[in-house]
Parts: sequence; C-alpha cells; structure tokens
Amino acid sequence: MKLFYRYGLGCVLSLVSLTVNAQTVTLDYYFNHETHKSKTGEPERFHYLWEEKANTGYSILGEVFKKQGFGLKALETAPTTSNLKGTSIYIIVDPDSKKENPNPKYIQPTDVTNIAAWVKQGGVLVMLANDSANVELPHFNRLAAAFDMRFNDDMQNHVIDDAHFADGGVDTKGHPLFKTASKIFMKDVCSITTTGNAKPLLKNGTGATIIATAKHGKGTVVAISDPWLYDEYVNGRLPAEYENDKAAFDLVVWLKQQMPKAK
Repeated sequence: MKLFYRYGLGCVLSLVSLTVNAQTVTLDYYFNHETHKSKTGEPERFHYLWEEKANTGYSILGEVFKKQGFGLKALETAPTTSNLKGTSIYIIVDPDSKKENPNPKYIQPTDVTNIAAWVKQGGVLVMLANDSANVELPHFNRLAAAFDMRFNDDMQNHVIDDAHFADGGVDTKGHPLFKTASKIFMKDVCSITTTGNAKPLLKNGTGATIIATAKHGKGTVVAISDPWLYDEYVNGRLPAEYENDKAAFDLVVWLKQQMPKAK
C-alpha cells in the first residue's frame, strides 16, 4: 500500500510539474496576414509563419523555441484576455500596411488595452517592426507607446548590395542578451526611441537603439526594429562572422528568463 501511495503521489507530482512547466509561444497571424498566389493560382498565406520553411518563414526560430520546451501556437484573431490566456510569449511581427494587404487589420485601442493587461499579469511581448517603408508604424506605435517606446520613421544599417554587407553588422560580443553570438546581421531597420520605463537593450555602431525593453507590471516587453530572425537569416548561410543562428538561441533563452518564476 505504501509503495502504491508513493508511486501514485509521484505520478501526481509529475503531472503538476508538467503543468507548471508548460509554456506556449504565440505568433500573431492577425495583424500580419499577407498572401500571394500559390502554384495553383489560389491565394496562399506567407511571410513570418511557424510552418513556413521558405526563407520568409519562422520555421527555424520555431524549432529553437521547441528545443527550449515551448509549444507553438498561432493567433488568427485579434488578441483578447481570453485567447491570450495560457500564452507565455506573444510575438507580433511586421503588421500589414495596405501595400501588403488590401484590408489590413490595424492595431486598435482595444487591442492595446488587452495586450497591456496580459503583459501586466506576467506576459512577455515581442514586437518586431521593420524599416518604415515595409511596416505599418502609426498603429503599431500605439502599442509601443503603452510601454514608453516608439519605432522611428527612418532606416538604419542600410545595406545597398553585397559589397556593403558589413553595413548590416552589429557587434554583440559580451552583450548581456547575446551570450553566444559575437556579431549579428540586421539590415535595413528602423531605430527605436525610449522614454520613461523603457530602456535601450542594443545599439548599432552609430548609437541608434535597435532593440529596447520595458517592464510592465509582472511582464516584459521587447521591441526589435526588424523581423530579423526569419529563416533567411538563421539558416547558417550568412558569412561565418555573423551568428544570427546563435542569436536566435540567445534571444529565446533570454525571453524564457523574463517569464515570471512559478511560486
């Protein structure tokens, strides 16, 4: 009987442990909803999707998250306190402009309220922008402003062609976020202005902030000035000095560390 009790108790504790350690990273598919014609001529979703293995997808980053114990989820609807429940990390990348989607879903005040409330309770929000020609900044900045940040209408790290490839390089050796990556590649990005509670986390060679962070209640917000870690730039094909594949690992580990510890 004692042996059975101990075995049964051990199973219960294991199940509790699994529940406590369960973690989900949710990628927005609502504000970013681009399509192109498939081989059959039908509209097909593409750009920054977990399941997308082309250069424009996030399949490799998704694998990094999975190796760190995360389950992957996509959110096809506007964020609410209900559908964000159970999400540990929420990623919004490159919200659509009318150039990318004839009927873009702009971030609305209600969305800002819902997301901010979720962050305040311990959520980790990742905002991935782009240079201003390729992202809808006015509404995205409504969300950023809730955390004392702003994506600027400019372009940093502009890379004209392969002869100027180094213009997209950023030194990260010894950086507290990048424990294994010494140099990253991040081209054609916007800068980020921080005030109040927000702080720069990474600056480029000219001193412009390209990654920023802020605490909000129990949660954390990270703003990155480019979609950056999609498959094209983490597949190991960059020149060897650029370690975006290692940076993807470093970022995921760092994001995991920002999650509130279970009590």
